[in-house]
Amino acid sequence: MALETNVIYYGDNLEILRKHIPDESIDLIYLDPPWKSDQPYNIIFKEPTGKPSQAQIQAFDDIWHWTAETQRAYEEIIESAPSNDVVEMMRAFWNFLGRNDVMAYLTMMCIRLIELHRVLKETGSIYYHCDPTLSHYIKVMMDAVFGKEHFRNEIIWRIGWVSGFKTQKKGWIRNHDVILYYTKSDNFTFNKQYIPYPEDYVRRGGTKPSGPGIPLEDTWNCSEKDKLDSIMIKSFSKEKVGYPTQKPVKLLKRIIKASSNEGDVVLDPFCGCGTTLIAAESLKRKWIGMDITYLAVDVMKYRLREAFPNIKFKVIGEPVALSDAKRLASEDTRQFRIWAVSKIGGRPAEKESWDRGIDGFYYFKDGEEVKKAVIQVKSGKIKPSDMRDFCHVVERESVEMGFFITLRKPSKEMVKEALSMGFYTDALGNKYQKVQILTIEDILSGKKPDTPQKISPYEVSVAKTRGNKKNKTKRRKKDEEKEGGREEVPTILIQKPLGKFSK
Repeated sequence: MALETNVIYYGDNLEILRKHIPDESIDLIYLDPPWKSDQPYNIIFKEPTGKPSQAQIQAFDDIWHWTAETQRAYEEIIESAPSNDVVEMMRAFWNFLGRNDVMAYLTMMCIRLIELHRVLKETGSIYYHCDPTLSHYIKVMMDAVFGKEHFRNEIIWRIGWVSGFKTQKKGWIRNHDVILYYTKSDNFTFNKQYIPYPEDYVRRGGTKPSGPGIPLEDTWNCSEKDKLDSIMIKSFSKEKVGYPTQKPVKLLKRIIKASSNEGDVVLDPFCGCGTTLIAAESLKRKWIGMDITYLAVDVMKYRLREAFPNIKFKVIGEPVALSDAKRLASEDTRQFRIWAVSKIGGRPAEKESWDRGIDGFYYFKDGEEVKKAVIQVKSGKIKPSDMRDFCHVVERESVEMGFFITLRKPSKEMVKEALSMGFYTDALGNKYQKVQILTIEDILSGKKPDTPQKISPYEVSVAKTRGNKKNKTKRRKKDEEKEGGREEVPTILIQKPLGKFSK
């Protein structure tokens, strides 16, 4: 198979790795899998069979559970793992842990690490980002998969300042993440990274240094010259997008600079909001991103196009034909709704809106004012009463317009019901049908809602966020100044997408 780069894959990363990524084709891998973040934001994976299962948590849960599908994954590892060390390690975990959430997580990660080892070049590196609650198990697992002789560093990333809430904890306050750094062989790419010398730094003889700086150690963000706080503790962060597991571009740039060169291929199998792709593109690397939630794919596309207006990339796995859309609707109605809303340029609604008959919101500009429409998506049978109910939603929400998306063709009665809502008239006197029906077939052929100037739902959120800039506290201003400038990446804020959804 030929490797495609500058690609976003939508789907299960295990299936994608096996189907699309050739042996020894990747120079650098970074992964940050979800685990008990207490922010149930990521939908977890399908089993190696590729079929929907309990192993893919469909709701809003990043806790893994032991199921029949997980059992099959475990048995596949025991029967066909390329290394006996992996088999013995998994058996030891089984004997020690039994069938529980931790064992489910380790099983599903092990089967993926085997594939990541396969696709990594002999000169390649892998960075596994995790928190201390599981890093000891993950290190043993990576010793087995990559070889304990290829362990390079356990990087300690100090997250940043400690909040008042954390100070109430009895015991030592956790304030770091762990990044496990392995290579595939002893012949690996590494470009040493430096931090600036302190202003008063002199050598033993009293002379000023002339080199590139002080080489970075495996403890990061532990000095004033190495500012690398987690953006999640900084409400003012210019790059923050609302994902609870989001990492700063600066962190990914450090890893990519150190363990790859221009033109190399960087892979993130848990890509989320696309920070790895932003960093790789800015450093002239080729990249591949994967995620199982369509919301994440949509955010990735937006961030890449905003940061690099002339960029060219592909998205593989999203529906491109009516048959694809029908298959997605039958397998995962929630992801189908997210995809349909995103396809017309809307923002998927938070969970609290679903019970009110709202699957998404659409924003447009009328003169200088931002206006809003509500979106409802139907994948099953539809009838005139569905349209009447949606018209009531539009009236109840006091929005300017409403868009009814359906996988099936509407009846004449439904079309009449929509027309009965009349028209929205903009500031220039132009009229637009207030309630519009769009079929999935229409949308796939390029049809969009008929509105005044459409604006991105993420831009709307940015405007709201920036409007609070004058109200920053003195402490936040001071902390911004300490940063010494921030990464120039598009600023977006997802307002509780689907009730805390996707990495």
